[in-house]
Amino acid sequence: MSHHIVETIDVAYTYPDGTPGLKGVSFRILHGEAVGLVGANGAGKSTLLQHLSGCIFPGHGEVRIGDYPITDKNLHDIRRRVGIMFRDPDDQLFMPRVFDDVAFGPLNLGLPKDIVEQRVAHALNEVGISHLADRPPFKISGGEKRAVAIATVLAMKPDILLMDEPSSGLDPKSRRQLIHLLSGFTHTKIIATHDLDLVLDLCERTIVLNHGRITADGPSLEIFNDQRLLEENHLEKPLTLQIRRC
Repeated sequence: MSHHIVETIDVAYTYPDGTPGLKGVSFRILHGEAVGLVGANGAGKSTLLQHLSGCIFPGHGEVRIGDYPITDKNLHDIRRRVGIMFRDPDDQLFMPRVFDDVAFGPLNLGLPKDIVEQRVAHALNEVGISHLADRPPFKISGGEKRAVAIATVLAMKPDILLMDEPSSGLDPKSRRQLIHLLSGFTHTKIIATHDLDLVLDLCERTIVLNHGRITADGPSLEIFNDQRLLEENHLEKPLTLQIRRC
């Protein structure tokens, strides 16, 4: 069995106020794929990511990681394999020190203290923020908070990485560093974002959502060169492709 495979089968979800969130979403993502999840505001991107991580469960259909559906019974094991970075890094940072935030997940796995310290050191170094280890999270910049949030996920050594708007609020240098970091993560990546240039840099495949439905699923370059498809889904061609055309 490969724990890296992600599959949804006719997934539907309705918000508590009765608004439909997802409408029959089906796809299969294989080991090592990097997939962009794009769409206008309210398309269902964040809701779908929450289903893939087991934060919420579908009203209809099934979400599978490897050979197993995500259920209450196996949720602990699923979360060992699936790491999620939320849109707002403040949602993931709540400990007195950066070190403690990065150590929180591994400690809750019951790992020995020395192994936890190794994982934290490696994750901080990988993201390039070892110097922040003893800093309080509320006293660092927005870009640094996002880097710490990524480190908290990497310290768990997930097979599958889910990211919700990872480049939001980053300056150009921090964004380039993020792209470099994510390009080195060789396992399965699913990135929900409005940053289509980021998708073009990192993801060979793109899934387009519109009002909770998949309207396109295919090679990123083909999708981003389809002007009619982009307009129908309230998207604009990545700046990189606009410049090439000029």
